[in-house]
Amino acid sequence: MTTHPRILIIEDDKDIVELVRYNVEKEGFQVLACGDGANGLAQIRKSLPDLVVLDLMLPKLSGLEICKEIRRDDKLNRLPILMLTARGDEADRVVGLELGADDYVTKPFSPRELVARVKALLRRLEWPNDDARPLTVGPLRIDPISYRADVEGKQLPLSTLEFRLLYYLASRPNRVFSRDQLLDAVWGSERFVTPRSVDVYVRRLREKIETNPEEPQHLKTVRGAGYIFETKAG
Repeated sequence: MTTHPRILIIEDDKDIVELVRYNVEKEGFQVLACGDGANGLAQIRKSLPDLVVLDLMLPKLSGLEICKEIRRDDKLNRLPILMLTARGDEADRVVGLELGADDYVTKPFSPRELVARVKALLRRLEWPNDDARPLTVGPLRIDPISYRADVEGKQLPLSTLEFRLLYYLASRPNRVFSRDQLLDAVWGSERFVTPRSVDVYVRRLREKIETNPEEPQHLKTVRGAGYIFETKAG
């Protein structure tokens, strides 16, 4: 990461862009802005920023489409995405998280809150160096050094938070963790997402690592308790 992280704002409301720009630049970040989705995605591909602040309702290309494009591109998929959504649009927030956003802020928002979330997302990119080692479970291989996960040699398009959740569970097999435990371990104390967000991330991971996501072999739900990464036969 650069000394002064680069933040790209993709938002068509100029007042919001300037509000975000002013408060983020005060914290020492570099800021770029694009007013529509198509130019925003082109800018990401031209010069990868450290984080994107992304409005969902954009001209030319929606924020949801941008999320999908980022998460299925091996060169972009670790990019942190902070969504901006309208108040009350819970369905949009859930869809945004399912498509790959890492966190969200609802409009109108407190500039201080937005800056705090930007900082928290950037901090989560730092991987703890506590004996992290590659793991192999059947055809699944997880390498915490390169942040890469493969199934039968094919790399999986995982965001940073998806990878951290997968590695945390897989490195502690056959143990049940509650949503709150997973939030504390993976998202950290500065989290803003709710325990239900864990469900969204688990669904996303199942789609990528399980042969049949509806009947997972490894990433299982323990009703009323939480989630377990199971490696036991049968």
